Amino acid sequence: MARKKLTLQYIAKDSARRTRFRNRLGSLMKKATELGTMCDVKTCLVVYGEGEAEPQVFPSHAEAVDILNEFKSMPELGHCKKTLDQEAFLTQRIAKLRDQVDKARRECQDSEIRYLLYNIMHGNHPGLVDLSAEELARVGWKVDELVKSLGERMAKNHVQAPPPAPC
Repeated sequence: MARKKLTLQYIAKDSARRTRFRNRLGSLMKKATELGTMCDVKTCLVVYGEGEAEPQVFPSHAEAVDILNEFKSMPELGHCKKTLDQEAFLTQRIAKLRDQVDKARRECQDSEIRYLLYNIMHGNHPGLVDLSAEELARVGWKVDELVKSLGERMAKNHVQAPPPAPC
């Protein structure tokens, strides 16, 4: 039978809150045990209860201290390889987005130049009179790039061509 969804809010009644705390703590400890078993890792919990002088430690105080000391003895890189602070995360994200914008801008410019070349080849710009100096430079660069690409493809096909058959 499905349980209804509970709203997460402070429980005002003391006895109900303590009861819920004990039940949830038992469930949390069970989950930690299952996680340790299934993933073959060491787990420990330190839970500070309301109004208690000492925290509840799972599995035991000595084992938890051993696990925490082992964690602290690891090199800094070992336990936080990919952790980033807010500034580093945002800086990394901004750099990635800038790269994407630059790539999209280059693709857009390439498409514009190809479209311009298409129009020139179909006679829409006779004599290239109405083009600016920047557009002419980009068209010249693109034509040089295409000619070089065609030359490389022709050389590749020429090398791979089979020898002529004897007559």
